[in-house]
Amino acid sequence: MSTRGPAIVLVRPQLAENIGMAARAMLNCGLTDLRLVSPRVEPTDERARRSCSGADTVLEQARVFDDLGAAIADLTRVYATCPRDRDMVKPYFAPREAIRVAAETIDAGRGVGFLFGPERTGLENDEITLADAIVPFPVNPEFSSLNLAQAVLVVGYEWISRQSDAPARHLRLGKAEPANKGEIEGLLKRLEAALDDCGFLRNEQMRPTMVRNIRAFLLRARPMAHEIRTAHGMLSGLIDRPHGPERAGKSKPRNPARED
Repeated sequence: MSTRGPAIVLVRPQLAENIGMAARAMLNCGLTDLRLVSPRVEPTDERARRSCSGADTVLEQARVFDDLGAAIADLTRVYATCPRDRDMVKPYFAPREAIRVAAETIDAGRGVGFLFGPERTGLENDEITLADAIVPFPVNPEFSSLNLAQAVLVVGYEWISRQSDAPARHLRLGKAEPANKGEIEGLLKRLEAALDDCGFLRNEQMRPTMVRNIRAFLLRARPMAHEIRTAHGMLSGLIDRPHGPERAGKSKPRNPARED
């Protein structure tokens, strides 16, 4: 996985565990550029290592700065993350749009960073003024508190989703093969014959519509070849009843609700 991506800048993080979990969230999403501004503990603190769940490389490469200006000096574009609205005249970007613009900036060879404030208070207004835009998180307005690692994961997820070449929707087939039209038609014809025999299609006026409905239902399911074979077995069980109670010398259980 490419490690190219935006820098994650944690401003005055207080807990080693949160630094470790933020590093874990970063590496989950292919991000490795972690910058800490005046952290209360070092990124290599043992508590941070235990919390990172194996993302030690992010902690080991993390850079520590005394002030925010120095941490973002080499970046061209900076976003300040913020769960709540601020009374500032600044562009606001949804996380997905911020990542889209960030990716274009990075592709052009320029640096991008996302700022995250301390756990209790978030970024101060003076820190937000250093950013080009604000990225609010779409969370419940009545409960907008996010753990630091959760906030990092929101940005990281948008990044990794954009980098992924996986289709938005796909069906994993494994070794299965989709049924061909002949196999589907064979099942439909057999099912139609069985429904004729049991009288289900006795209404001649409605019969064409009912048959079309059955066909549409089966085609929409896009069955696999082995599923068609299973359906044939089901029909055989219902029609021939090779394992029914009468074949084992037993009488069918009575249904008192149907007796006169």
